Amino acid sequence: MFYGAVVWDPWLIVAQIFCLQCVYYLTLGLFLSILVGSRVSRMSLVYFFDYATLTASTVTGWCVIASFLLSALAGVGYLVFLIERAKKCLDFSVTLFIIHLFICIVYGGWPSSVTWWIVNGTGIAIMALLGEYLCIRREMREIPITRLRSSKDLVLHMLCQTTMSCL
Repeated sequence: MFYGAVVWDPWLIVAQIFCLQCVYYLTLGLFLSILVGSRVSRMSLVYFFDYATLTASTVTGWCVIASFLLSALAGVGYLVFLIERAKKCLDFSVTLFIIHLFICIVYGGWPSSVTWWIVNGTGIAIMALLGEYLCIRREMREIPITRLRSSKDLVLHMLCQTTMSCL
């Protein structure tokens, strides 16, 4: 991607938010089914959106917490490949969790659990900080210009041959 000209494309931003939200919930569902699904008789949306399931007082609650944190860690990779810019990582991370907050409010009311706020705040921090770090590393990589060098060498070679033939 060429980063010189900044073009504001709202459809691209909405598509990136939608894709990031979808892959986050797919990953969360995968981790919940692996970690929590083996402990409960029936999986439901309660484990996604009800703040009461994020509790440190039960083993199942710890599995839900681990699922959310592992999903945030996977979200770092999604930021690197979907968003690609370090300066946008915080915006997209916070947007993802604000949308999650709204869905939680609609599903089960205002999250009054301190554990819910700590886990989701930690998820934002993980996604934003590690996402920015990895995007910066990706942006700072050297740009390979081997094709340009080879054509430049060819031009220099041709110039030298014409200069030598003129002498």
